[in-house]
Amino acid sequence: MGRIGDRPYWALMLSILVRAAHQVGAAVFLAAYLLDSITALPRTYTVIVLLSGILLLGAEWWRHRQIFREPAGLVTTIKILLMGAASHGLLPLQTTMLLVFVIASVMAHSPKRVRHRILF
Repeated sequence: MGRIGDRPYWALMLSILVRAAHQVGAAVFLAAYLLDSITALPRTYTVIVLLSGILLLGAEWWRHRQIFREPAGLVTTIKILLMGAASHGLLPLQTTMLLVFVIASVMAHSPKRVRHRILF
């Protein structure tokens, strides 16, 4: 594992709440792309998913200083690139969004030593 920084207990508790908000926003985000009955992604959930995602990445970087050299950071970068490519029509939207969520789920449930192993 890479260098690990100290993180106060309050920051851990806050990141848990932010992660819960992110999961709610992400669930609506995914549903908007997979269900034909939702015609447009509600702006509120877009804001929730974006802000909470940025906060979560910051919280992870605070603890794991070499996050972009670890699988967790690499997968986050790949997810952002895939979502951007799908949003701009370079990849099929529904399939790509589902793939992004599967990748995120696999990484989130991987053991800590796998997620935070230094790759390069």
